[in-house]
Amino acid sequence: MENILEKIIKDKKEKLNLIKKNNTIDSLERKIKSINFFNNFKEKIQNNKKISLISEIKKASPSAGILIKNFNHLDIAKMYVDNGATCLSVLTEEKHFLGKLDFITDIKKKLKIPVLAKDFFIDPYQIALSKSYGSDCILLIIAALNGSQADEIYDEALKKDLSVIVEVHDQKEAEMALKYKDALIGINNRNLKTLEVSINNTISIFETIKSHQGPIISESGIKNENDVKYIYEKTGIKNFLIGESLLSSDNPGELIKKIIQINQ
Repeated sequence: MENILEKIIKDKKEKLNLIKKNNTIDSLERKIKSINFFNNFKEKIQNNKKISLISEIKKASPSAGILIKNFNHLDIAKMYVDNGATCLSVLTEEKHFLGKLDFITDIKKKLKIPVLAKDFFIDPYQIALSKSYGSDCILLIIAALNGSQADEIYDEALKKDLSVIVEVHDQKEAEMALKYKDALIGINNRNLKTLEVSINNTISIFETIKSHQGPIISESGIKNENDVKYIYEKTGIKNFLIGESLLSSDNPGELIKKIIQINQ
């Protein structure tokens, strides 16, 4: 049976084939040169002594369906920034998450904050594509790639001065991620094949990657400041990517403030 990740990757390949027909690498490079609002995603997190919160903007997900009916990416981004988010994660996958790369451009024109293009990167072409819309960081999901693909995308991202989050969700992937020395490593608490979630995934995998010199991020399934405190006290990890809990909160601004004050 085809798992959810395989389905998303299959659809992404089809979408990319269409995009490539209308957007040459040369045209993307020209567009990149015209942009003047890039920020250093990794540096912003490394230089932050407090809890770093990467607040996520997404309209929908395969696990939760439509998250926000009256979705306005600019309003959400401004609310996140006003309440102290360190960086933003913007879903740009179109079919399953109802995202758009245009969301990043819109946000970067209005707000000075580093932005992750949260998508399924399977082709080095996507590096120039995402940067041409203003992204500062890309996501490299180990489970979606073979070793040579991951290496190629990682190398291309560094050449383009983009930060890279290498995402892992089990011990084997964590061991593989250690070779990407200039990356941030994200531990996904959600199994991308089954969508099951446990924040204890961060605790168990941390032992494997605690020697990594770059920032380590706990991602997915984090409901509130108590979950953040639990992970921080068990591992010392102070970087968190949170989306659905903020988007579904009655008072997301207050939740952000509570989270970033954990280690003060």
